[in-house]
Amino acid sequence: MALRRRRRRQGEPPLENGFLPYLGCALKFGANPLEFLKEKQKKHGHIFTCHVAGKYIHFLTDPFSYHALMRQGKHLDWKKFHFATSAKAFGHGSIDPAEGNTTENFHQTFIRTLQGNALDALIEAMMENLQYVMLQSRAPKLQSNTWVTEGLYTFCCQVMFESGFLTLFGKELNSNNDKNLSSKQETERAHILNALENFKEFDKIFPALVAGLPIHLFKSAHSAREKLGEALLHKNLLKRDNLSELVTLRMFLNDTLSTFDDMEKAKTHVAVLWASQANTIPATFWTLFYLLKSPEAMRAATKEVQSVLESAEESVSLNGKHISLNRKQLDNMPILDSIIKEAMRLSSASMTFRVAKEDFTLHLENDAYNIRKDDVVALYPQLLHFDPEIYADPLTFKYNRFLNENGEEKTDFYRNGRKLKHYYMPFGTGIAKCPGRLFAVHEIKQFLALIFSYFEIELVDSNVKCPSLDQSRAGLGILQPSNDVDFSLVTEDEIQDYLISSNFTFWQDIQSR
Repeated sequence: MALRRRRRRQGEPPLENGFLPYLGCALKFGANPLEFLKEKQKKHGHIFTCHVAGKYIHFLTDPFSYHALMRQGKHLDWKKFHFATSAKAFGHGSIDPAEGNTTENFHQTFIRTLQGNALDALIEAMMENLQYVMLQSRAPKLQSNTWVTEGLYTFCCQVMFESGFLTLFGKELNSNNDKNLSSKQETERAHILNALENFKEFDKIFPALVAGLPIHLFKSAHSAREKLGEALLHKNLLKRDNLSELVTLRMFLNDTLSTFDDMEKAKTHVAVLWASQANTIPATFWTLFYLLKSPEAMRAATKEVQSVLESAEESVSLNGKHISLNRKQLDNMPILDSIIKEAMRLSSASMTFRVAKEDFTLHLENDAYNIRKDDVVALYPQLLHFDPEIYADPLTFKYNRFLNENGEEKTDFYRNGRKLKHYYMPFGTGIAKCPGRLFAVHEIKQFLALIFSYFEIELVDSNVKCPSLDQSRAGLGILQPSNDVDFSLVTEDEIQDYLISSNFTFWQDIQSR
């Protein structure tokens, strides 16, 4: 714990100790990280050290030097910070194999179950669950034959959480011909929405946990985390059907490779739940919000989705058959890709951390700096995303910013006339890049494609201002809006008539798969 002020040694980066013992620059950094780092960058140049809450963090701000950080695997550890943060926030024992609690390679588990062939199964399940949640689970709201008004963030939160929960953790075991099926569906949804409330209560204080505050200071959040753990105990997961490969494999590895007790095992699943939702939900909100604010973007996006659906011979059906889009078809949506990227560029505030294993010299393009053992070297990509030399008019949403003149993915971005290798980093970079990033983007595409197919949507106030970013979550990924925005939706006429006159069978279809 750094209580004494550090003195800068020869060959080290410029140092900002701050004025407060232990906290150092933490309060100023936390108030507005982007402006704080811009100020220090202007004062010190492309690398400087800040004392933040007991740690010394070397911020590297030159994008042409980012690759230098990636090459320092011998001297820098990307796992130590993440392992310590997970144990601290979720309450399980250390998942670092060196600590002896488990021999599981968590990163490899996630890559194996969230990418490659495993991704196809997740996409298929999410497509089914999104339609169940949008059309069946929320049906009472949709059958009034009038426009329904609610908060856009609230809507995205409920739909994505419920659909994502069903996709990863399956459904309660039911019989397809159970006479009480409807009642069990309502009970199931109540359990998931209760989990959502617990998730939100826990998520509110997540930044404080990452900062090192003990969860016992937050009584309601502590209770919420324990309730989430109880719901995800192995004995309860075994009562569910259609568990994802990710959860099935994690249960097996918990039981065979770890010494965790039952609740610690469950809390590793709480970590999976949080990782799958905490950034996807706000990313979905921002994407849909910017689409609603930009008629040109909305026209281009709906046209692309309609074209892909027509090519796939998929359409809104009145016989209960739901829309199906596979991974290849979803990948053939460059306009949606660009829209999602632009929304995430404007809202992401992730931070890449590496911890020094030993004293060493960090060699950059034109100079070198001495780094002490246990210091942190960090990248803050929002500096990159808001750089006007890279992105003209960087605070403005431009739906085609990531498209080239041929309407394909644009990968040529420049700074000072030099092409950048790193220009878009909401998911981190290098070996620690988020393993679930592909699924997250596909989820948002599926959500949008179904919204366009089944609903008419509009903002209640077309002139509403863009909400500010909630800076309390800076460093954790996609920032949430500081306030919700009202929007209205109504089902397309033929879908609404069908919902009123018929009984959807999505749940039975899903149960039989």
